[in-house]
Amino acid sequence: MSEHFDAIIVGAGQAGPPLAGRLTAAGQRVAIVERKLIGGTCVNNGCIPTKTLVASAHAAHLARRGGEYGVATGWISVDMVKVKDRKEGIVLADRKGVEDWLEGMDGCTVVRGHARFIDPHTLRVDDRELHADRIFLNVGGRAVVPDVPGLADVDYLTNVSILELDTLPTHLVIVGGSYIALEFAQMYRRFGAAVTVVERGPRLASREDEDVSATIKEILESEGIAIILGADDVRIAKTDNGFELTPRAGADPIVGSHLLMAVGRRPNTDDLGLEAAGVQTDARGYVVVDDALKTNVDHIWAMGDCNGKGAFTHTSYNDYEIVAANLLDDDPRRVSDRITTYALYIDPPLGRAGMTVGEVRASGRKALIGTRPMTRVGRAVEKGETQGFMQVVVDAETDQILGAAILGVGGDEAIHAILDVMSAKVPYTTLSRTMHIHPTVSELIPTMLQEMTPLD
Repeated sequence: MSEHFDAIIVGAGQAGPPLAGRLTAAGQRVAIVERKLIGGTCVNNGCIPTKTLVASAHAAHLARRGGEYGVATGWISVDMVKVKDRKEGIVLADRKGVEDWLEGMDGCTVVRGHARFIDPHTLRVDDRELHADRIFLNVGGRAVVPDVPGLADVDYLTNVSILELDTLPTHLVIVGGSYIALEFAQMYRRFGAAVTVVERGPRLASREDEDVSATIKEILESEGIAIILGADDVRIAKTDNGFELTPRAGADPIVGSHLLMAVGRRPNTDDLGLEAAGVQTDARGYVVVDDALKTNVDHIWAMGDCNGKGAFTHTSYNDYEIVAANLLDDDPRRVSDRITTYALYIDPPLGRAGMTVGEVRASGRKALIGTRPMTRVGRAVEKGETQGFMQVVVDAETDQILGAAILGVGGDEAIHAILDVMSAKVPYTTLSRTMHIHPTVSELIPTMLQEMTPLD
């Protein structure tokens, strides 16, 4: 016999619990289904654990540099058991907070298990049938495991399993050159491992402009991370103590102790029985949604990593806000209203908003560009962290900021000054004429905007 609810939310990641909160507050009966861990990727094996590890790695790195600041620190060692324990404590506290919230929420039923559609309004979870007027998919994604010769013969890590390590790899080899790969590369190098990054393409972080990619490479190489680009024929062979990875034909093999595969992610949509609901997916498995995140089936929505509209915690939470605004607030918010923004959490971090310089050039519009190296940012000099630069692109005819990148100390925070002006749709002069606090990284953004030149 089916249990009836006003709404079923499949997945308790970033978008699911707050939507349950809004719907139950509106008097609806809600079931939220989770097959694994409450909190989804961000809480359990994404932002929170990785940034906790980044913080530990930064502490080790700064301690080793103590002499530069006149601080004698002596020999620095990293206790990986304690590093993991700290990470686990923060993750478990966060997860428990979300669990307690959901389980204590009036009108909300937490269902543990894997959900599959029986028909457009009904899901089976183990031996239970759940029926609802509205269904919201928030099922997230998982690591792609590529078809690499020899990979099946060795024990390899993903972004999930590497979080369980409590020992230091002798030599961590990472296949992939994007955000997850680079964050793990730097943190494990700072923990004390030898690290090699193997990337198929011609540069790291390929979605960024070439000068950003080149600077990221310089930052990582300056810490002793080996970078191999153009690895277009990766092959792996098991050895007694680990493995050998050959990046391309004729290349010398890399001898490694631990292998991390970080070549991308895919949505968790292949085992939901979407065909029984008539929900369409694209060629990569993402649920096709409109500008309000509704699928082709009128009573089904998709939020978070499974809809292809963004693969970040902040995009997922914004998805929830869009859905709730349209359903409950008579507020027609749209995905197309938001500005692309994200960060790469190497140290120093990259904060990004809007278009890249390459995208602006390709658009053919007249534009202005401003660039300032972090060596000319007083706060960065004072902190002894002068790697990177900041850059902004402005439409020469409308004076609207089109995009920006801040690769440098505080870049993930300072970028919001630019993002907010972009969102307000006011001219760049609003920011260029604003007095900022000294000494900060943000104070140089107006200066950069005052020194722009035409983009070639």
